Amino acid sequence: MTLREIWLHLRVPFSFFLLPVFWFALSQSVNPDLGRSVLVAFILHVLLYPASNAYNSFFDKDEESIGILENPPPVDQTLHRVAWGLDALALLLGLLVGWPFVCYLLIYGLISKAYSHDRIRLKKYPVWSWLIVSLFQGGFTYLMTLQAINNVPLEQLLTRQPLLAACLCTLNVMAMYPLTQVYQHAEDARRGDLTLSRLLGVEGTFVCALLVFACSLAGFYVYFGGRSPFYILLACILPAMIFFVAWYGQVRHDKARADFRSAMRMTVLAGIGLNGFFLTLLFLES
Repeated sequence: MTLREIWLHLRVPFSFFLLPVFWFALSQSVNPDLGRSVLVAFILHVLLYPASNAYNSFFDKDEESIGILENPPPVDQTLHRVAWGLDALALLLGLLVGWPFVCYLLIYGLISKAYSHDRIRLKKYPVWSWLIVSLFQGGFTYLMTLQAINNVPLEQLLTRQPLLAACLCTLNVMAMYPLTQVYQHAEDARRGDLTLSRLLGVEGTFVCALLVFACSLAGFYVYFGGRSPFYILLACILPAMIFFVAWYGQVRHDKARADFRSAMRMTVLAGIGLNGFFLTLLFLES
């Protein structure tokens, strides 16, 4: 594989869509350590997530579009070694943050490998994969990021506000995750993977996303006590909401509109909206 092909499969820009969890944790930190915060962000978004993407690409060997890659190049053992190398580097740098963070990195890495590995392949279990991915990319990552950048005891995470915020992060991923599968039904069927989106069908995928996101919004209303941050959130995600409704209307008339490019537009709008909101929240809380 060439360096360009490896870079494409790392899908580093896709980390942008997972970045809101980090901003949320940072915005809810009273006195975050700047050095630790930068290091944690680097480990998560430049090493851990790209390693998971590469490992997933190696075992899936996708021939059709996957997240932000419309035409994924072929893979070989080089990508497998790069994935393990990034994981190892993440663990080594994690030692500078602390043992709880290292344990998180190890657990996340193992879960992501179980998701893709042909002998386990959590991906082919629709409900379990949906719940596990959402929990680890959402709530678990939020709590461990909060612990890492503040260097607080783990027991401080087991209080109302951190746990509610973790639930909200999990719900956000639960809402978006099926939409990232909605254009991959043929590819997943070829590999024998029964994803949640395949299980629900195209229209069922949209209904599921809508219901879970409604629960997320209700949770944010409770979290912010109905104060102004909740309405700022609504303003930030309004473009994504409008696109979702329009896209769903198109899909109801023509299932072929549940395609890669529309899914990526939805993902980009949601990512921009959530990143924008949590950065605004970080500014307001500082």
